[in-house]
Amino acid sequence: MEVPLRVDIHQHLWPEEFVEGLRRRSRSPRLAGWTLHLDGEADFTVDPAHHDPAVRTAQIRSAGGGLALVSLSGPLGIEWLPPEQAYPLLDAFHRGTAALSAPFGVWAAACLSEIDPAAVRAHLEQGCVGLQLPATALADPAGYRRCAPLLDLLTELDRPLFIHPGAAPPAAQLPSWWPALVPYVHQMHQAWYAFRAFGRPRHPRLRVCFAMLAGLAPLHGERLTARGGAAGAVDPAIFLETSSYGPRAIDATVRALGIDSIVFGTDRPYAGPVDMRLGAAAEHAIVATNPARLLALAGEGEHR
Repeated sequence: MEVPLRVDIHQHLWPEEFVEGLRRRSRSPRLAGWTLHLDGEADFTVDPAHHDPAVRTAQIRSAGGGLALVSLSGPLGIEWLPPEQAYPLLDAFHRGTAALSAPFGVWAAACLSEIDPAAVRAHLEQGCVGLQLPATALADPAGYRRCAPLLDLLTELDRPLFIHPGAAPPAAQLPSWWPALVPYVHQMHQAWYAFRAFGRPRHPRLRVCFAMLAGLAPLHGERLTARGGAAGAVDPAIFLETSSYGPRAIDATVRALGIDSIVFGTDRPYAGPVDMRLGAAAEHAIVATNPARLLALAGEGEHR
């Protein structure tokens, strides 16, 4: 497969059948018309155009995009619903996204209340590029024990893992921006160090990408060594994507880990691309070369 000129690792797009499934629910997560209700966040008015494939395709093409990977949004909490509630929504997401044409690719999603590697295998063999899991599923040794069959499957099939923020805990009387700035960042920070401590020793060949620069967790390397941890060598199979951050945070992460660890992501429709101000060579690495390494596109069989 020819490596696309520009790869966006991180977007969200809700297929029509998935939207209708959320509308049929009487409890969170649910949609009332186009208003999203979640236990841990303020009610959110969804713009229908944000989930129109034609509109999104035009946005991607106008930005020079060659491939955009869409995924289930972990903050919805669907993965943790009881199986009889989770699977209808997961199936609707997978059916709808499987019908998307270029420039889209898809991250698979998994039920976590009932681990089923066979179901995930089917989605990967049908074309999903890899598996997205919420950071809340990979926060400690118990999480890695629970998810081990899924991570072993990814290693077997040579597919990457994408770690994304999960659902925020129930809260009231907090600003609308609170979940994105506090629980999401904390989850990604914890997931980064949990992977170092528990994930990598158990899964030495797994390629993994952390959303939103892992909540800037790599910038705490000095504190890690001051408190007795080992900084260690840069792991060439770990990647961080850039969504919601700008040139200062991206530059600091590059200085901590090197340019080869960074991949481009926007988190559309919740955020858009930024000017990274790193120069043409560095930006080509972030939007093309590094994503190809993460997804094993160069010289490999085509994944949708």
